[in-house]
Amino acid sequence: MGLDMYANKTKHQPSSEVDFQVPENEETQELWYWRKHPNLHGWMEDLYNKKGGQQEFNCVNVQLTVDDLDALERDLNASRLPSTSGFFFGQSSGDLEEIQEDLKFVNDAREAIAEGYTVFYSSWW
Repeated sequence: MGLDMYANKTKHQPSSEVDFQVPENEETQELWYWRKHPNLHGWMEDLYNKKGGQQEFNCVNVQLTVDDLDALERDLNASRLPSTSGFFFGQSSGDLEEIQEDLKFVNDAREAIAEGYTVFYSSWW
């Protein structure tokens, strides 16, 4: 049990940037997976709330746009992910290796968007 975090890509174009479902007949591919990286999860939760999300931030989707990825990249480079904790969330290391992996995700997500995919984040805890 713990914080499992996913970035997925799909050709489905949701009508909302939050709380959408990808239809079962639409293919979804996992783009990235994190295990117990609560500070990144907290950043995504802030984004979800800014985009109008109102549910508990668990098992809900938030779309990531190029602008969102640009903001994430800036915050990663400035070590500005919010300190986040939760039951079974674990702890983000904040070390250079973790930041480099997160930046690689940003690049992979940008490539997916350039290829016409919708990229979205979801988690389960």
